[in-house]
Amino acid sequence: MIKTLIFDFGNVFINLNLEAAYNHALEKFQIESLSEEMLGFNSFYEQGLISTEEFLDFYSQNFPNLSNEELIDVWNYMLKDFPKQRLDFLKELKSNSNYKLILLSNTNALHIDFIKTNVLFFDEFKDCFDTFYLSHEINLVKPNQDIFEFVLNENNLIAGECLFIDDNKDNISTAKNMNFKTWHINPETEDVITLFETKKTYFK
Repeated sequence: MIKTLIFDFGNVFINLNLEAAYNHALEKFQIESLSEEMLGFNSFYEQGLISTEEFLDFYSQNFPNLSNEELIDVWNYMLKDFPKQRLDFLKELKSNSNYKLILLSNTNALHIDFIKTNVLFFDEFKDCFDTFYLSHEINLVKPNQDIFEFVLNENNLIAGECLFIDDNKDNISTAKNMNFKTWHINPETEDVITLFETKKTYFK
């Protein structure tokens, strides 16, 4: 029996374009691929292990021709629209069900600042959740098992009573191995608002 719904944020509620963002970064940086050091700094930032200032300083040193504003634009390029019907779905879920609702997102301060500025209903969205976990605030990231253990322990949950919804295959794999029910959502063909139709076997 499902008692808790755990949602990812990107490509579940807010649309992302990861491929376009990656290609845009390569074009702006005039490089063929991101270095291991760059990927490492990106990961550190997502885990909240370095500050926004340290993150931007690293990129400024590597690409001194770009301003901080340009670097921030490159970093936020992946963030697209947040369809209002997904908020409506979530609000109805909050009002008309007894499910515990949790958000669990790999993100960072710059992305959240951008979203707060550009998604006018962000506070309304956040208020729909019982708990709201952002990787850079809890210093843990998916797909590592410890972030799932953290959520279970903090909320006194049983994995088998939780449905975890994410677009990332590795995140889903970890959750499955820990006995979570899962929905590996395909943002190209599926929408979270069809949850109870798409995964109806979980809610019988």
